Amino acid sequence: MRLSIYFIKKVVIYLVKKRWFQTLTFFIMVFLLILLISVTNFIFDPIFKYMGAVAIPIIGSGVLFYLTKPIVKSLDKYNVHRVFSIIVVFLLLSLLIYLITTYIAPIAQTQFSNLIKNVPIMIEGAQDIIKYWQSNQDMLPAEVESTLNDLASNLQSYIESATSFLFGFIGQIIGFVFALVLVPFFLFFMLKDGERFIPFVTQIFSIKKANNIKSLLHKIDEVLTAYIQGQLLVSFAIGVLLFIGYLIIDLDYALTLALFGMLMCVIPFIGPFIAVIPAIIVGFFQYPMMAVWVLIVMVIAQQIEGNLISPNVMGRALKLHPLTIITVILAAGSIAGFLGILFAVPFYAVVKTIIVHFYQTYVSSQDNKKDALI
Repeated sequence: MRLSIYFIKKVVIYLVKKRWFQTLTFFIMVFLLILLISVTNFIFDPIFKYMGAVAIPIIGSGVLFYLTKPIVKSLDKYNVHRVFSIIVVFLLLSLLIYLITTYIAPIAQTQFSNLIKNVPIMIEGAQDIIKYWQSNQDMLPAEVESTLNDLASNLQSYIESATSFLFGFIGQIIGFVFALVLVPFFLFFMLKDGERFIPFVTQIFSIKKANNIKSLLHKIDEVLTAYIQGQLLVSFAIGVLLFIGYLIIDLDYALTLALFGMLMCVIPFIGPFIAVIPAIIVGFFQYPMMAVWVLIVMVIAQQIEGNLISPNVMGRALKLHPLTIITVILAAGSIAGFLGILFAVPFYAVVKTIIVHFYQTYVSSQDNKKDALI
């Protein structure tokens, strides 16, 4: 009996020292934790609801924090009081909002209203094109002809569904705007006391662990800074390039379509492909060759962005492969919809940073142990 217990202890000690066993144990514990949370969902439901209520102000103020932080840092170099620096930031944001609402919003609203009014005309034109093509094609397979008939007869309902989705999306944006009322309050305290967050978190730990956590938080801060500042600046640049290109080719609703492209380009990698779809449709109904010109404008904007803007703005800070980005976005979209697509890449980048940091810490500790034994 004692021999069996001794043998079991030896096996356990041997396994615990193996890295694959430690990794397997870690993933088992993670899955058990997820299972426990799902079983005890009634306990966490109020917490999740509270987090959902404050998520929009926190995220909105966080994005503005990373965008305006360089301004505050620059003023700090001149020994400007932090509160005065924050006032300068708020004045600049107020000026930006005033310029948008005064010069951009009215034009975009008029173009959007005209675009909605012309949707029925576009539907009739699409139906006429399908009917004309069907009448001049005698050798179509039965499956293709059936598909075209179904498309022509249900095109109105398809467009109405897309329009209702668009208005639903606009309704969500309006609700989002109302939630942004709290953003200035969150932003003020983030800019004022943001530097105290890391010392506050690490004060309960020993010096060695505190330094390790500080290093991790600084890495996360660098990743979020690179992504938020880089992606928004790149999206803005693409929007400006699209607007200039649409004006050159005289595309209808140029400002509205360029603003839509700017918003969609916030989504990494697949955003530009989504951004060009409405412009191609509008350009085709303006006259068919215009759709080709729209594609040319988008390709030129992408080339300028990919070769000049992104390397200088974002560089390789995230170090994410395009295939990884596509996989993460598709998975997040199927799980959490549009919000999942929007936040998938920064979330993945932060998780990757945390895992890499702890792995490097583990490797460093093992090397130190080996050096101590030597």
